[in-house]
Order: sequence, then structure tokens, then C-alpha cells
Amino acid sequence: MIKESANVDETSFVSSSAHIWDFAQIRERAAIGESVVVGRGAYIGVGVQIGAKSKMQNYPLVYEPAEIGEGVFIGPGAVLTNDQRPRAVNLDGTLKSAADWEPVGVIVLEGASIGARAVCVAPVTIGSWSMVAAGAVVVADVPDFALVVGVPARRIGWVGRSGSSLERVPDSDDLWVCPVTSVKFREIGSEKLIELPNSASEL
Repeated sequence: MIKESANVDETSFVSSSAHIWDFAQIRERAAIGESVVVGRGAYIGVGVQIGAKSKMQNYPLVYEPAEIGEGVFIGPGAVLTNDQRPRAVNLDGTLKSAADWEPVGVIVLEGASIGARAVCVAPVTIGSWSMVAAGAVVVADVPDFALVVGVPARRIGWVGRSGSSLERVPDSDDLWVCPVTSVKFREIGSEKLIELPNSASEL
């Protein structure tokens, strides 16, 4: 479904199962995967790839060359930037054109969530199943399963695939558990978490 007011470039690819809502703009060569939802007023930049079952809420700005994995959530008004040193003019005072700077992208891995009005300053990678809080400003890579908040964003905990905060396993220094799924995780160092396969059946 593509709303009549949406602006979808003819060189883009939009899956037949995707939903593109009012006033969204899909730029040249962008690719929108199966069952993706692109909300009202969203901007999807040139060549941006959005994986299946992802959801862009209303008015996010996803600038090229962003890469969005499967099952990603991008909240209302979130911004994924692409210019490390933004200027309107060159040193000689001439207006900058596309040839005068090199865009860099934000990579968002499978299952990650970016909250409302969060800003991800490229180049950064948002890890799998991580969660960026509303209003956060991300200026460094976010580990898998991390919960980050603030300006600049910092990790304050871990989350599972359900989105719930993980709880430390009693009498353990490095094990965490999801209170919803009972899946266990092992913390490696202070900034890495790995999911333990089949761990739910062990509880």
C-alpha cells in the first residue's frame, strides 16, 4: 500500500507488502523490504536499504548511506545523519554541492530500536537488539543488546529481544537473564553481551 500523497521515486524498490504512509518521501534507488512500514512524513534517502519487517514511525529522517537491518524500529522524529563536518559553503564562499563532501552512514543492525527524536551522528553502528532511548544523541557505536540514554548517549543497562531490561542472575558476576523469555546472556568485559543459545530451557 502506497498512499497517493507519498513521493516514491520510480527508481526505488518498494515491496508489495510494504506500507508507505502520507507524505513520506522515498528517494532514488532506495529499497524497502517486505512488510516494512514507512510512516507519515518520513524521509528515506538515496539508496538507503531497509530490511524486512522494519518500522519507521512518523517523520524520521534517514539519510544516505544508512543501512537498516531487519526488524528495526525507528521512532517518530528520529534522525540518522550523514555529514561529519556540515557546512553550507566551501572555504572560498561558494555553495557546497554533492561533490564537495563525502557522506557517511549510520548502520542499524537487526532488531534494534531508536527512540523518538533520538539523533544518531554518523558514522556509528547501532548493535543488534539494542535500544536507544528517546532524545538520546548517539556519537559512538552501540553494542548488541545495550540500552543507551542521554547526551551523549551512554550505556545504562542491557535489554533482551523482548525489549525488557535484563536482570543479573543471583550470585553471578557475568550472567544476565531476560525476565520475559528467561533467556540468559553472558557479559564479556564491560561493553559486550552474548546471548546463550537454548538457555531458557535451563531455568
